Amino acid sequence: MAERSSGPRSSGVQSSGARPAGVRASDARPALLRDRSFWGAFLVGVAIMAGIDEIVFHQILAWHHFYDRSTTAVALVSDGILHAAELIFLAAGFFMLADARRRAALSRPRVWAGFFSGLGLFQLFDGIVDHKVLRVHQVRYDVDLLPYDIAWNVSALVLLAIGVGIALRDRHRS
Repeated sequence: MAERSSGPRSSGVQSSGARPAGVRASDARPALLRDRSFWGAFLVGVAIMAGIDEIVFHQILAWHHFYDRSTTAVALVSDGILHAAELIFLAAGFFMLADARRRAALSRPRVWAGFFSGLGLFQLFDGIVDHKVLRVHQVRYDVDLLPYDIAWNVSALVLLAIGVGIALRDRHRS
């Protein structure tokens, strides 16, 4: 019967399922999950798509706000909160990318994979969850939504497929 390890100064005998000696918990995860190149760029991609959505659809075209089910004042505040979140994601993503570069671990293919995945996943989440499940806003009002929904979600899937394709191609090269 195996004795359980009670900490770093234990007898060294580990129970089944434990990590081998010298392997940190973060190292036990798949490489992509601990890859700062991918996740930093992913956050940047999410922020960029949120910014595009906000600038083009909220401000220039004025088709919708982040939350349209209340007053105009609430809609504008919701846009401000979206903008603040976008800036936080952008800053966090760039800090992660800078850290990966400092550690000489920046991978261009993983940066592109993360960036496109972030673009696509934001767009897909917005198109399905925000538009259809939560109904916080639609792409546009007083029109037939089907063509807009199709264009919105298909563009999201294309961006996401590009990101996943780059990640898979990079994984096979490694």
